[in-house]
Amino acid sequence: MTAPNLLRALRGERLDAPPLWLMRQAGRYLPEYRALRAKAGGFWAMASDPVLASEVTLQPVRRFGLDAAILFSDILVAPYALGQDVAFHEGQGPVLGPVPPSLDFDLSRIGFVYDTIRRVRDALPADKALIGFAGGPWTLACYMLSGRGGDFMPARAAAWRGEIGPLMAALVETTAGHLVEQARVGADALQIFESWAGLCPDVPRWVVEPTRAVVERVRAAAPDTPIIGFPRGLTQGWATYAQTTGVDALGLDERVDAAWAAEHLQPRWPVQGNLDPACLLAGGRALDAEVRRIRAALSGGPFVFNLGHGVHKHTPPEHIHALISVLRGV
Repeated sequence: MTAPNLLRALRGERLDAPPLWLMRQAGRYLPEYRALRAKAGGFWAMASDPVLASEVTLQPVRRFGLDAAILFSDILVAPYALGQDVAFHEGQGPVLGPVPPSLDFDLSRIGFVYDTIRRVRDALPADKALIGFAGGPWTLACYMLSGRGGDFMPARAAAWRGEIGPLMAALVETTAGHLVEQARVGADALQIFESWAGLCPDVPRWVVEPTRAVVERVRAAAPDTPIIGFPRGLTQGWATYAQTTGVDALGLDERVDAAWAAEHLQPRWPVQGNLDPACLLAGGRALDAEVRRIRAALSGGPFVFNLGHGVHKHTPPEHIHALISVLRGV
């Protein structure tokens, strides 16, 4: 049986039609998601219920015929598994309690994540890949030390003082363990969301090296599972990040020029991205032109079409249909 197109691309194969999935493809822009969320009573109630979470994971694949499903979960299940209180309040985003004095990773606290993966894998067609994910250690430290989103000043100051070493060591083990378990129960590929890499005051020390340690551990346990690194916001050092960490593919944010990536990155690594979510929100001729531009720039090598970040909550689903029509020429 031929492998799903996403896996073929992530393993270095150039495909005439690039595989497509979208970060945050299961989300509030979909009416079926909103209906299920209202019935469940909120985000966390859905994410922690394997039946509901698996249904949400599958919704965009059914609607759009995408090449992959990405697990419906949250990067903050990792701090929760470490014993930190995590809550999601409507309209406020996540709120985290104090960092526990003892950080012991307990997989059983987030067993619902792995049950969700099993359910999705059983329901997903064989030609569709299932992507698992985790937050990168730096991004998780940002939330854990700041207690919520924002400018993450407490984490950034702690990094400048060099005080986050023990926390980062615990997060390396936690992130790796979480990813390995996802691969073990059915995830075909894994993505490391280092969403706040651009805010790190010392990228080599607190982004690149921890990611390298995570990749090393995951590869030892799941050598055939491709790993996508997504260090959002880097202004330089993409090749150094990829080479040093050992990721299999690079997820590019919208600030990376596609033509530059084709010349400097794609000869060595498959690339993924990088349509601006605001362009998808805008739709129309601008969307059509941008999809064509990115595809033309990156069609010469292994490439996965995606956004530079997640689907915006106000994006009309019709705009995704339009993206697909242009990308696939239908």
